[in-house]
Amino acid sequence: MAYTDDAVKAKLSALNETQESIVTVAQWVMFHRRHADRTGTLWLQRLKDSGANKRLNLVYLANEVAQQSKARKKDDFLIAFSPIIAEATAIAYKGATNEVQQKLRRVVEVWRQRLIFEPTIQEAIEARIDELDKTRSSGKKPLIGGSLFSSSSGPSAPPEIQPLVTLQIAVSKAVATTTSAVPTADSEYDKLTDPSKPTPTPPVHAARLSALLKNLANAEGAVSESIKARRGLLDGLERIIETNRSALATEEGQKETLTTRKTAIESKKREVEDGIMRGLSANSTPATHGSPFAGSNGRVATPNDNADSERPHVEELTPPPPESLTPTDSPTAANAVAITGSNATHEQPSVAAQSLQTAQSIPVPAQAGSDLLSSLSMPAVRHYAGSPGSASGTAAKKRKLDDDYPDFGNGEDAMADLDEDVAELLRAESGGGR
Repeated sequence: MAYTDDAVKAKLSALNETQESIVTVAQWVMFHRRHADRTGTLWLQRLKDSGANKRLNLVYLANEVAQQSKARKKDDFLIAFSPIIAEATAIAYKGATNEVQQKLRRVVEVWRQRLIFEPTIQEAIEARIDELDKTRSSGKKPLIGGSLFSSSSGPSAPPEIQPLVTLQIAVSKAVATTTSAVPTADSEYDKLTDPSKPTPTPPVHAARLSALLKNLANAEGAVSESIKARRGLLDGLERIIETNRSALATEEGQKETLTTRKTAIESKKREVEDGIMRGLSANSTPATHGSPFAGSNGRVATPNDNADSERPHVEELTPPPPESLTPTDSPTAANAVAITGSNATHEQPSVAAQSLQTAQSIPVPAQAGSDLLSSLSMPAVRHYAGSPGSASGTAAKKRKLDDDYPDFGNGEDAMADLDEDVAELLRAESGGGR
């Protein structure tokens, strides 16, 4: 099929959402890439006249053509779409359902990731979509590609650079127009002024010159608009730079003041801490008489003094005197010796009784340290009534023998009943033993 406007319109009208239809139309369009500018114009006009779903199919067609052109390094359609793609995307996005808008955002995100269009064109596309999101009364859409100039779920631009957003959008639009107008004017100029080509007839030559003048004027106007937009952007940037430079000087002065104050306070803090440490050192040295920390003997009071004063009283180890251990009704040592002497003629007082009497008669001198020596000495051995070593115990033993053997100790001669020879022998032995 030959390339005509009607043929292009027929192809665009027959386009549907299937991949096969989109790929078939894209191949036919790319085959006639010499007419890329005219195809782009007809495509935009068809997009404006279509409904929301049809617009999405036309955007899919432009996406297929642009990506194939980028892959094959054929820039005809990229140049043709660059001036109109931002406007076309905004038209398709405006008034569409949320589902269609999300699909359009996905297409724009693919363009950003694969670098299909120039960065300025990409920014212009995103800016137009973000403008539409701002004007909507409902919630905002997520940010496309993390652009600085959108207001979706990401943080909005600070108020200080809000004026720059509009200026940057104007620059992007001007650059998009310049990108298509200047190459067209240059191409027409090269064709018409090529000396190798024959000169056409005067009427045709005049018509071509008029068309060239029109293209040059359009390119000149586009470049002028771009220059104007860039100058406005630079003015805005310079104002922001000047404002930040003034604020920077103020903040540097504040920093210097704060640093000086901080240094002075740190020095004062060290002085106070040194004074505290010197005071603690003075408290730990011996104090002179009259000092509130000195005792009555001139010695400095220490925490150990309080510990000694609070120490509980401990009973000393000095044993009690022997009299406190003697039972009330027990006989004394003198009585025990007297009883023993009356019951046994030849029995002497026990050694223990004599030691006890001697110990009681010796006075104990009250000297320093006697308590400690007394606590280390063993108490005197005492024999109480009834014990084996006491005098009363000896008398009691004698009385028991008299009771068990009444024939002994009753004053009679024990050898009266013996044979006279035996008795005489016993008396002789007794006398010799004495």
